[in-house]
Amino acid sequence: MEIGFALCGSFCTFSQVFPIMEQLATEHHLTPIFSPAAYGTDTRFGTAREHIRKAAEICCKDPLYTLAQVEPIGPKKMLDVLVVAPCTGNTLAKLAHGIADTSVTMAVKSHLRNGRPVVLAVSTNDALAVAAENIGKLLARRHIYFVPFGQDDATKKPTSMISDFSKIPQAVNAAMEGRQLQPILLEG
Repeated sequence: MEIGFALCGSFCTFSQVFPIMEQLATEHHLTPIFSPAAYGTDTRFGTAREHIRKAAEICCKDPLYTLAQVEPIGPKKMLDVLVVAPCTGNTLAKLAHGIADTSVTMAVKSHLRNGRPVVLAVSTNDALAVAAENIGKLLARRHIYFVPFGQDDATKKPTSMISDFSKIPQAVNAAMEGRQLQPILLEG
């Protein structure tokens, strides 16, 4: 398969996401896509340059990171499926409201024009707060699928949820069959 793999700015999860990207790259062609935050922000979890280099090594191509680079995804039918992992609350909000002003949201919009699946792997501290409305809207959309997710620390971060990134390959396969991987909500 031709898989787009988009990373947003939940930097603390990159160490969990890159091994899944490596796993998928053993069987499929991957096109890395970086949000502006992922492409340009150095954090305590690593530098942007390190993350860009890692994705390029795994996928054997440089990440796409501009609107102009990702816009052709739909018209050229470049991908079979598009994974957004991690998918932040900011990206969830933009997708729920049809805003395509970043490389990741434009990639999703462009890809969806062909009725092809998008797989979202949530990672947000406000999933059970303001982002809940956006998750609900996206759950009701055609061609949008979620990697199963649950609370990551119900005591210290009661509104935070994160996907089980190890389930991305299963979620991709289910999405290609037109079905949501179940159960979608994981117990803590």
